[in-house]
Amino acid sequence: MILEVAVLDVKSGEEKAFEAAFGKAQSIISSVDGYVSHQLQRCLEHRNRYILLVNWETLEHHTEGFRQSEPYQEWRALLHHFYDPFPEVAHYEGVYAGNVRHSDLGL
Repeated sequence: MILEVAVLDVKSGEEKAFEAAFGKAQSIISSVDGYVSHQLQRCLEHRNRYILLVNWETLEHHTEGFRQSEPYQEWRALLHHFYDPFPEVAHYEGVYAGNVRHSDLGL
């Protein structure tokens, strides 16, 4: 599995509109072949910064399958105008994984 990591800096004041648009856009990405899961998280220190984490079966499912598809054009139209600067995207492969302890989550 490959983890796509994108740091998204949204134009100041556009956060709510971005989140609403992402709510629509997430159904696009989740329907693409090779998609596994995703998370969008907002930074506490910089309220207009988000991180998008997408798990793909392979790198090619993202770079060729999604990025070269018609659904990507819809994704782009919904989201890309919010970013300044344009996001840096990188892909990661697993090295180590640990288990989350319930005590770490305050449970």
